[in-house]
Amino acid sequence: MTDLLTLDAEVRTDLGKGASRRLRHANKVPAILYGEGKDPISLTLEHKNVFRAQQEEAFYTQVITLNIAGKPVECLIKDMQRHPFKQVVMHLDFLRIDATHAVQTNAPIHFINEEAAVKKGGVISHLVNEIAVTCLPADLPEFIEVDLSTLEVGDTLHLSDIVLPKGVTSDELAKGESHDQAVASLNAPKGSSDEDEEAASEEAAAE
Repeated sequence: MTDLLTLDAEVRTDLGKGASRRLRHANKVPAILYGEGKDPISLTLEHKNVFRAQQEEAFYTQVITLNIAGKPVECLIKDMQRHPFKQVVMHLDFLRIDATHAVQTNAPIHFINEEAAVKKGGVISHLVNEIAVTCLPADLPEFIEVDLSTLEVGDTLHLSDIVLPKGVTSDELAKGESHDQAVASLNAPKGSSDEDEEAASEEAAAE
């Protein structure tokens, strides 16, 4: 995984749409690196390396090291443009980071123990798939596990119910209690109340 998150990049001076088009024809990806109060740098990366790395979930949440002219630069992926129907990465935006400065990003949610919840007779609804978090680069979670086994039918799990990794805070909860988003719920199956009423009516008629 570490190898996939380390990419070689070259500084490019040939800019513009025509230049970017020529790079893509040469199986390269144009990119830009910005942030931390420094001037933006236009870059070029090998498409095969980018394409392989972007298939991993960690590529979007973990620190990426760009080797630029032999110098490593730590950053996060902030934006990616893909071709509308070809398996081609068109452009990348990288954000420089500093190990001592907190960063804001979205951490994907991995729901676990869904079967245990469903066995209670309900239907799981995933209400969000990622959580906006703030933390130091070293504390960036690859994902956040959310255990659904404690849910009972009719229950809803909120952000405040989730135990975040050490050093990680929820951006929404930092705004106040009114931003305590619902994350997942275990709902009664549709039509279950009608079926219960019908069964009760049949029982009453039999009596």
